Amino acid sequence: MRRDEREVGNINEINDILTRCDTIRVGMNGENGYPYIIPMTFGSELADGKLIIYFHSAGAGRKWEILNKDNRVCVEADLYYRVEKRDNGEITAIYESVIGTGNAELLTEQKDRVYALKVMLAKYKESGFPVTSCKGLPNVEVFRIVLDEVSGKHNL
Repeated sequence: MRRDEREVGNINEINDILTRCDTIRVGMNGENGYPYIIPMTFGSELADGKLIIYFHSAGAGRKWEILNKDNRVCVEADLYYRVEKRDNGEITAIYESVIGTGNAELLTEQKDRVYALKVMLAKYKESGFPVTSCKGLPNVEVFRIVLDEVSGKHNL
């Protein structure tokens, strides 16, 4: 990182930023050598010192096809607050962000899928929704990404 003073190195602080973000961008190794990035709703948790991301998908479509060929991903989430003018005449953005890499693992066990969906629903204040009786449950696929590398950055 070029600006050391903006680095967020503590995993708990990085997790705090991530929990306040409402959208994550998942970057994949797309077709014809071009990256493919998609904004997603998500859930996350910190377990055993690792950040874990959960997201859902249909069992078909571009994202599904790409992840089944190559499950390596990069994720990014950010919070933009404002542009600020400085006394010295400079201008800067005030923000917080997280970026990480890992592998998107398809969850096949029903208990894991339900758990991940509950984590996602709790993030969006919908923890009371009865996941196991949802009519769409058989049609949704759920992925877990354990972030192997993660970093945070802020300018507050």
